[in-house]
Amino acid sequence: MSITVTTWSLEQTSPADQRPASAPEGDIRITRAEVPSPEFSRFLYTAVGGDIRWTDRLGMTYAEWRKWLEQPGVETWVAYDRGTPAGYVELQAQEGGSVEIVYFGLVPAFRGRRIGGHLLAHGTARAWDLAERWPGLPATSRVWLHTCSKDGPHAMDNYLRRGFRLFDTAVAEEDEVTTPGPWPGSGL
Repeated sequence: MSITVTTWSLEQTSPADQRPASAPEGDIRITRAEVPSPEFSRFLYTAVGGDIRWTDRLGMTYAEWRKWLEQPGVETWVAYDRGTPAGYVELQAQEGGSVEIVYFGLVPAFRGRRIGGHLLAHGTARAWDLAERWPGLPATSRVWLHTCSKDGPHAMDNYLRRGFRLFDTAVAEEDEVTTPGPWPGSGL
């Protein structure tokens, strides 16, 4: 069986496009995971995307994860609520000064608490200043991402409120996959 999936591509073309988000209540901290850790990155990927059918990385080996994480300009920024990982944003520097927000999202238990807007605003700011942390990379001239109809109901609105603008829409049929959950067989 297949499902129709709409994918929207959004961008910012100037740091002035950024729009802040109000800080969520509680002790929310955002920290860069500076040590490449395939185990931790895979945990974040499955914990955030398991209930919304993120499956493209599930088949990656440990070596493939490590190779990905060790690329210059790949960064993972993690939001913590009182020491517990609540979500993350993953950045990738690309040619010509573009930076893609490759993955962004919250663990289900932390959704609906205004952490997402705060994390997205922080991650976007880190995309704009990425070259400052990576000598040899060009200054960021564009930050972009894509979201799709499989993502949460508030995803698109969050991107628009943070200053992203739509630049492309695509509709495709995809094979329907079982929601994998954060670990095989969990069905969450």
